[in-house]
Amino acid sequence: MRVHTGDKPYKCSLCNKSFSQTSHLQTHKRYVHSNRRPYYCPYCGKLFKTIRYLKVHVLIHTGAKVYSCRHCDECFTWLDQLKVHLLKSHNEGTWFTCHICHKKFSLKYNLKIHSLCHSGEKPFKCQECDAAFSQRGNLKTHIRLHTGLKPYKCSVCAKEFRHSPHLKAHMRVHTGDKPYKCSMCNKSFSQTSYLQRHKRHVHSNRRPYYCPYCGKVFKSSDHLKLHVRIHTGAKVYSCRHCSESFSFHYQLKTHLLKSHNEGTWFTCHICQKKFSLKASLKKHSLRHGSVKPYVCRECPMSFYTKGNFNRHQLKHSNVKRFCCGSCGKFFKYKDNTVRHFNRCSLTGVVPFSDIFAHK
Repeated sequence: MRVHTGDKPYKCSLCNKSFSQTSHLQTHKRYVHSNRRPYYCPYCGKLFKTIRYLKVHVLIHTGAKVYSCRHCDECFTWLDQLKVHLLKSHNEGTWFTCHICHKKFSLKYNLKIHSLCHSGEKPFKCQECDAAFSQRGNLKTHIRLHTGLKPYKCSVCAKEFRHSPHLKAHMRVHTGDKPYKCSMCNKSFSQTSYLQRHKRHVHSNRRPYYCPYCGKVFKSSDHLKLHVRIHTGAKVYSCRHCSESFSFHYQLKTHLLKSHNEGTWFTCHICQKKFSLKASLKKHSLRHGSVKPYVCRECPMSFYTKGNFNRHQLKHSNVKRFCCGSCGKFFKYKDNTVRHFNRCSLTGVVPFSDIFAHK
């Protein structure tokens, strides 16, 4: 009878929402107010509050197609996929159309969510901060920042994540999968952000960040920050055993090895010379074998190190990597830039503090 009377005698003690049946109240408490998630996906480790939610989720991994079209042989994993198929292929069902932009939806709920884009309404508000969202799912994801909940668990190492894409990216550490391939050199990467960084650093000549002290230009603000310490002398790495500080991390590593016997030396097996960095030993080893792996394509010259090779390449290129911080004039070589910079008026130097304020 409560369906007809609208009577809802069962009230939630946490949010005052009312229900017509006690089972509905218990379901509400379990879904909304409890963080207990006893059911987990064996494929990706995501946790769920109910076994029904888990069963629906597992279809993503298995690809099982449980919804069949009664007019043809097509099958689908999700009910909404079947609805769209019936509408498009068999003209069965009803489209829900936005009266503003006339976009069509197979589900009324999707139209309702879409309509919020036009109104700008954000009915789902966070109780912990001022954030508001147009969709409940976005609010649930946001709340994890406050609760610390990480429902996505790696099935290999048990590491937990707040967001599904983060777990997917992490899984590639275990599988070795690198689906993002560079179209210029065919090198592959596990994440699209790594591919973009590779293209920017390797295949692009754009260097929008320049040093106001010597005019050298860089592809990233991180590289500029490291370089500027040469001029400022800033010492950001401190020794935990004494009062010594250093501008660069490799300097701290060398200090820990020499002064406090902390760390591991990398020793050349031919001359027994020791290095604090493995990369330094690798570079040194090339000199014993007289191997010069960096060969110029324009002339017979070859080099032990990439740095020397890059400096040589400037002779064959019109690329000007060094920019005067005062007038903006570009130069091919650093020495020419420094001489010009010392003569050039400092009037008009563009401040670079903003680069550091946002990082």
